[in-house]
Amino acid sequence: MSDKSFDEMIEENFKTIHTGEVVEGTVIDVKPDEIFVNIGYKSDGIITRNEYSNDSNLDLTTVVKAGDPIESKVIKVNDGEGQVTLSYKRLIAEKGNKRLEEAFNNKEVLKAKVVQVLNGGLSVVVDEARVFIPASLVSDVYEKNLKKYDGQEVEFVISEFNPRRRRIIGDRKQLLVAEKEKLQKELLEKIHEGDTVEGTVKNVTDFGAFIDLGGADGLLHISEMSWGRVDNPKKIFKVGDTVKVLIKEINEKKIALSLKFPEENPWLNAEEKYAVGTVVTGKVARMTDFGAFVEIVSGVDALLHVSQISTDHVDKPSDVLSIGQEVTVKIVDLNVDDKKISLSMKALEQDKKPEAPAEDAE
Repeated sequence: MSDKSFDEMIEENFKTIHTGEVVEGTVIDVKPDEIFVNIGYKSDGIITRNEYSNDSNLDLTTVVKAGDPIESKVIKVNDGEGQVTLSYKRLIAEKGNKRLEEAFNNKEVLKAKVVQVLNGGLSVVVDEARVFIPASLVSDVYEKNLKKYDGQEVEFVISEFNPRRRRIIGDRKQLLVAEKEKLQKELLEKIHEGDTVEGTVKNVTDFGAFIDLGGADGLLHISEMSWGRVDNPKKIFKVGDTVKVLIKEINEKKIALSLKFPEENPWLNAEEKYAVGTVVTGKVARMTDFGAFVEIVSGVDALLHVSQISTDHVDKPSDVLSIGQEVTVKIVDLNVDDKKISLSMKALEQDKKPEAPAEDAE
């Protein structure tokens, strides 16, 4: 008869396990927050929700069922109640770290979902291994609000890998910079000065608008927005507008744009359109003490000197005229080279006066 106790004989029929060991088992029961696993040991193993996933709201009955094989890592051989504490999450995280290490060494581009938006950046998970993307590496431009990335899938590379210090850093910025440089090169190879292209307004400032041309931004300066006068670009453009623009100049990577298309130049055939003696109607665009500037066509402001406003004496143009007022005037002088036109309302008044009758001869 054997001297071994009943417990000792039971021990011999089961394998031994150790903390940190990876074991294979079979799911024998599942609750929303716990998984019970037969691991071939004298006690069953248990995987809590927190040791299965980082998702604190996950219902475990939706991801595993009785009879499923499962691999896990031993956390405690005896949890105090005779059961073995197991972790699926930590095992997967270790595998994830190996995956990240390979990606780091190979400079591989990874894609993962943003699981948390932090004050200093984004947290993403690759096979249960967390990667931190600092705010400075999220984009190639300053991002004031990172919350828009919450739940979104993002691409990145691992720029630093140090799992011992729990420092695994992702970098999305360098991918965006590289892609922009590629698109910029492709764009600069196909556009030329004088081309008309379509773009999207990206930003509007007091001095102009930046237009996204699909690979590079071009500057539409305020002086190139119209043949006429523009006081405030923000009154003309808004972000997202689609515009057709002229490539005025390409200087290395700088692109100057214009909306002053040559065929629309209001000074074309000026000698015919603005011939001296022609009567035109325009609107008062602005005024000075010496006269008023009247826009006779879009892009052409002509001077109505104070002395030419009326046959009566006028001290200041603002005494008889107002901005936006429509006036009929006569062109009395044209200087095409300097692009200057002089107008007169007085000449029209004089034209309307009946000629004095000739005196009878004696």
